[in-house]
Amino acid sequence: MGRLIIEQIISADGFAAETDGGIGFFIDARAVNEVDPGQLQLLEGAGAIVLGRTTYRMFADYWPDADPVEEPVAVPINTLPKYVVSNTLDAAPWGTRDSATVLRGDGVASVRALRARVDGDLIIWGSLTLCDALLLAGEVDLLRLRMVPVLIGAGRSFAPPDLGRRPLALQSMQEFQQGLVVLEYDCMRAGPPGTAR
Repeated sequence: MGRLIIEQIISADGFAAETDGGIGFFIDARAVNEVDPGQLQLLEGAGAIVLGRTTYRMFADYWPDADPVEEPVAVPINTLPKYVVSNTLDAAPWGTRDSATVLRGDGVASVRALRARVDGDLIIWGSLTLCDALLLAGEVDLLRLRMVPVLIGAGRSFAPPDLGRRPLALQSMQEFQQGLVVLEYDCMRAGPPGTAR
């Protein structure tokens, strides 16, 4: 069984989305794309991609037709199996490629079951509601934060407000020329307070 990895792009003040749910603070993707070699390495160990409904819609609108010359991560994103956690979607098409599989029911239980049957890591991008549930349940092995050098002042945190204190073990940190920083935290090694791992 592989790791469960959550990756979020966040502002320097810790927000993963603007107050209206938008992601305009990182639409200029030059700094974000600077870390593509690390993304490709991360995806080498992936067995599947898991998305929530809203992030799936954003991804499905962009990635199936993305130019792999400009977006090297488009190839693994388009070829890896994809799962969408949703109780409202009937289908999850992916351009002209194989559709994503819709997982119904409780998000945490669905991801646990998927993890038991997929070889390799599960990677979740965005999908803030699903990630909230997985963080609260203590299911996340690796938290990877790509912090862009911008302050937005208010918005949606990448962590649920009722999470409480959770110690993390810094696994790696990389700085990039345009000011982006990638932080990787081992969630399981540190564990939540009062939990022996």
